[in-house]
Order: sequence, then C-alpha cells, then structure tokens
Amino acid sequence: MRAVLQRVLNASVTVNTQVSSIDRGLCILLGIAFDDTIDDLEYMVKKILKVRVFEDEKGEEMWSRSVKDAGLEILCVSQFTLYGSLSKNKPSFHNAMKANESKEMYSTFLNRLKQEYVEERIKDGVFGEKMIVNIVNDVGY
Repeated sequence: MRAVLQRVLNASVTVNTQVSSIDRGLCILLGIAFDDTIDDLEYMVKKILKVRVFEDEKGEEMWSRSVKDAGLEILCVSQFTLYGSLSKNKPSFHNAMKANESKEMYSTFLNRLKQEYVEERIKDGVFGEKMIVNIVNDVGY
C-alpha cells in the first residue's frame, strides 16, 4: 500500500457534477498493491492519523501535530497509478490490485479512517470513476 500525503489549504474531487471538498487538512492519494492485506491497511490508517505534519496551536513549531490533533479534514483519492511501472513507453499496472478487490479494500480503508477519527471529516471521490482532482498544497516549510 502506498499513500502520498499532501498537506493542503484546500482540495476537491469532482465526478460529473458531484463535488467532495475539504478545507485545510490532508489529501491522500492511495494506491493498493495486488498483495496488500488488512494488516497493511490498518498500519496505513494509523500512520496517516498519527503523522505530525502540522504546526502547533501558535503556528510557531512545525511537525508538532497530526491531522487528528489539529482537528482537520482528510480527502482520500484512490490512485492505482501509484503502482505503475514503465515498460518501454507504455505504463503497466500489474502491481496494483484488481479493481473489484481494490474497491472493497478502499472502502474498508475509508471506513477504518472514519472509525478512528471523525466520520464527517473524511471525504472521498468515487472509486473507479474519472475524477477531476484539485489540490492547493500548503508548503509553508
């Protein structure tokens, strides 16, 4: 399992006319490998909620608080291309989990995040759909 964690000022996912968005928080691009397990998923959920990438309450000391500590939002986007590889000029995604299994694993991932944090602060796109993802990174440091 691979996750790209991006600290954001805001982020959104649009599928057709349906928009899911967050203000300040984390945008997670999640790739699921063909051999990922529930243990991998549990590790990733805990790591995402505990990693300290936000400043303290005064805005002075960086790397002090997690998304959970700061009470911020999380936008999750399934991203099978994180397991892409190049063979000549054509990408291959054979290391990514197949769509039907991956959809179930991704759903479990979202449910676990919601259980471990605050359900209303977890947003996502639509698995397997064409999405427009807008990310405004927070790169102050």
